[in-house]
Amino acid sequence: MRQDVRLLGDVLGEVIRDSAGPELLADVEHLRRAVIEARRGAREASAGDGASAGDEIAALVASWSLDRADQVARAFAVYFHLANLAEEHQRIRMLRERDTGQQPMRESLAAAVAELGHDVGREHLVELLASLRVHLVLTAHPTEARRRAVVSALRRVSELLDVLDDPRTGTAHRAETRHVLHENIDLLWRTSQLRIKAMDPIDEVRTVMAAFDETLFRVVPVVYRELDRALAGQASRQTPSPVPAFLRFGSWVGADRDGNPFVTAQVTREAATIQAEHVLRALETATTRIGRALTLHEGSAPPAAALRRALAAASAAHPELLTEITERSPQEPYRTYLLYVAQRLAATRARHADLAYAGPAEYLADLRVVQESLTAAGAAKQAFGELQHLIWQAETFGFHLAGLEVRQHSEVHVRARAELRAAGPPGIEDGSAPDGALDRGSWSAETEEVLATFRAVAWVQDRFGAEACRRYVVSFTRSADDIAAVYELARYAMAGGPVPELDVVPLFESAADLTNAPDVMTGMLAIPEVSRRLAANGRELEAMLGYSDSAKELGPASATLRLFDAQAKLAEWAAGHAVRLTLFHGRGGALGRGGGPAGRAVLAQAPGSVNGSFKVTEQGEVIFARYGQQVIAKRHLEQVSSAVLLASSPRIADRNAAAAATYRDVADRIDAAARSAFRALVEADGFADWFARISPLGEIGQLRIGSRPAKRGLAPARPGAVATMDLADLRAIPWVFAWSQTRMNLPGWFGLGSGLAAISGADGVHGADGVHDADGAEVLRRAYRDWPLFGVLLDNAEMSLAKTDRLIGARYLALGGRDDLTERVLAEYDLTLRLVLAVTGHDRLLADKQVLSRAVALRDPYVDALSYLQLRALAALRGPIPDEERERLERLLLLTVNGVAAGLQNTG
Repeated sequence: MRQDVRLLGDVLGEVIRDSAGPELLADVEHLRRAVIEARRGAREASAGDGASAGDEIAALVASWSLDRADQVARAFAVYFHLANLAEEHQRIRMLRERDTGQQPMRESLAAAVAELGHDVGREHLVELLASLRVHLVLTAHPTEARRRAVVSALRRVSELLDVLDDPRTGTAHRAETRHVLHENIDLLWRTSQLRIKAMDPIDEVRTVMAAFDETLFRVVPVVYRELDRALAGQASRQTPSPVPAFLRFGSWVGADRDGNPFVTAQVTREAATIQAEHVLRALETATTRIGRALTLHEGSAPPAAALRRALAAASAAHPELLTEITERSPQEPYRTYLLYVAQRLAATRARHADLAYAGPAEYLADLRVVQESLTAAGAAKQAFGELQHLIWQAETFGFHLAGLEVRQHSEVHVRARAELRAAGPPGIEDGSAPDGALDRGSWSAETEEVLATFRAVAWVQDRFGAEACRRYVVSFTRSADDIAAVYELARYAMAGGPVPELDVVPLFESAADLTNAPDVMTGMLAIPEVSRRLAANGRELEAMLGYSDSAKELGPASATLRLFDAQAKLAEWAAGHAVRLTLFHGRGGALGRGGGPAGRAVLAQAPGSVNGSFKVTEQGEVIFARYGQQVIAKRHLEQVSSAVLLASSPRIADRNAAAAATYRDVADRIDAAARSAFRALVEADGFADWFARISPLGEIGQLRIGSRPAKRGLAPARPGAVATMDLADLRAIPWVFAWSQTRMNLPGWFGLGSGLAAISGADGVHGADGVHDADGAEVLRRAYRDWPLFGVLLDNAEMSLAKTDRLIGARYLALGGRDDLTERVLAEYDLTLRLVLAVTGHDRLLADKQVLSRAVALRDPYVDALSYLQLRALAALRGPIPDEERERLERLLLLTVNGVAAGLQNTG
């Protein structure tokens, strides 16, 4: 990896020197050496000396013109993109190296099968597999700061690194590859890091489609095959697979309209159409490729009766097409039929009704006719190899790719329903809107859009099937009436016509809503539409838990503990009502929004809350981090899937239940103290305005990294204005994003120190043996060791603290002119750092994660360089300056925001 970083860094240096002159390269090197030396000195000296070195660096960046500062910031931002690429390549190398031994790799499906086979036996393992469902929902939450042009340039550089990394590459080819590498890094340097045009929702749809086209469609059957190989051993690819297609994908992109006025009914229709186009094209290409390869002669593999009948039916329905294909594939029935199937997919995509499939079930039936015929002919390797992969792909993605999930805020429904009821005829309050009842009203634009959304859902279902857009998520669900309102509005929208099939999903986000969740679910059972859906789907129901807003309201420690309690209570509720409940986890990418290692998080879930089914959001930058490379995507999907299998076993559930009961008193006391500390900070007089002054919060919206405004129901801040707001209006993403830019990462740890102190410094704590234990610190250490949830909480906080820089963070905090708030934040940081290290037993942060620790340490000085440049811009922007200079300062600020996000590898 060092070799790759050195290569890419040297090429970037040459590009900078050749394009902008040696003086710029000298300034970049001057700053680079200064921040590295400051880091080295800070480790060896006092805080005062560190501050002095920081003053010298601040003076250096202040001495440059704004144009030069802009160029230096751009150089460091591009460097981080290249360094991230080198780290990604190293991770792929490591995964490949680990996968060469006789023992299954840790957190793999093979390892989970071996563990479960030992724990519960083969029979119970087969039962678990039958109910296994891992549902990943892609969202457009704006946390991917890189432009698509930058991502494309980096992908080309990545491919060139692959060539240079291949020992088979010849001398001439290697030399040519280096020349092309220079060209592409030069292009990356000359490409604007900032978006000129704001993204719209359809841009976001097309961005997500890149992950499907390049990774997801290809990697899904590889994951299934890993599980098949673990179960079937040598018989894999030669016998019917016991592995169901357990992965499903959903999408909020183009469907999530909560606080985003740019997502309209028309956008949702277009999103569904784009998704269908991509998946149908992918299936058509794969079917054609496999069909062309199946050149089995009818004499060596005679077609079964079912395949002969299918060929005859095709010939009768489309004689010219079958004649054309047969002439190119004489006496090759398998090839002929699959190429005919590919033509039917093309017709489905082009909407040629006479040849098109009615839906994916017909297509799958055709594939199984071919598979069964191959099996009967003794060609098992052909039946259960690539053809099985195609069947898995069709079962996973259907003809819609991912189920679009509409999301809207409950208050929008309240206003729309009140407007409609007020204007409706007698009896309309019960939702029985007669034909034409809606024609008499003139509704507000908001209500018209609500009604249009339901019609769009009906249109999508009619064209692509109910699975294409069935789920409707209600943000801030507070009662069962919020769910009933959705069904009532759907009846209004359809005005007596058929109502679309809806699974309405409550989203519980606030502390009060999490507490009331079981009561709301009970109320839902009384809604006629919910009762009918339960009867039709085997009593399956979903409830969503919001990690982001709960963490913003309660702080990271309290939110984690409250969410665990809510999961446990909902699992208990589901068991008591004979409901198969899937909990939908609205986790963000950043640690302050429920992010962190996904596999460990699954294994720490409340007992009974997984039960073979796990659903989670994959947001923004996380999509490309996890699904940008096939090797990494496969690893992530295996980690999550294996964790879901293990978490569904009685042993893991019993372990989590016992630990939660043992440390109930400890958790309650941590929750109370941590929440009190967090609320005291965010409710302090003037906190919101102080936060807006010390961070680039008001400027983040100008990055144009997503279509959704940073605040619910409010227009973006005027350029150059310092944001003022009620924090309740602020979305969790800019809250976390802005704090990460200040290098404090406060949403990932604040309050935890106070929570731990309530135990470590207290008498009368009940220990793990259930008796009085005066040593609270020892109780915390045992909880860290024995309770997975508590271990994940502290490990995630430790990672967040490792990305925090106290010296630089203090410079940001000082911009607000509130010494009291600055002192409160720094004191809680010091307390949290000290107690996290004491409880984990580490002598330094990430002591047990050497690779991650070294990666953070190597990056920190370069992030420092960007932070000093950002501080210069931010300090100037918070004072009176001419408009022309403000525009240049804002550009510098946004460049540094982009670079720091790349350096820390997280935004929101």
